[in-house]
Amino acid sequence: MSRANPQLLQTTGVGIVNASQLLMIAGDNPDRLHSEASFAMLCGACPVPASSGQVTRYRLNRGGDRQANSALHRIAVARLHTDPRTRAYAARRREQGKGTKEILHCLKRAIPTCQAGAVPR
Repeated sequence: MSRANPQLLQTTGVGIVNASQLLMIAGDNPDRLHSEASFAMLCGACPVPASSGQVTRYRLNRGGDRQANSALHRIAVARLHTDPRTRAYAARRREQGKGTKEILHCLKRAIPTCQAGAVPR
């Protein structure tokens, strides 16, 4: 696995099990991976509108590979606990009125696109 994508293991919060799960989902579906958004769709981490009335909200797609989505969730939670840049991002989003679930949604969507240690803007 370290030969397939050595940078993945260097990313904050990614362990061997999570990395292997993400590599398996990518390797099983190479024809479906055209962009970062398609990988998020494949993992079930893409946003889907769930608005009602005046409130505009998004939820994560319930489709996709559940094990890959679980791996993304574990990575996001690990980053929230250990990575200072992710904590700063979460604090910024809380100031904007986002809850913990919404922050996790944003992190899960951004994890496949992040370079080693980067957080979403």
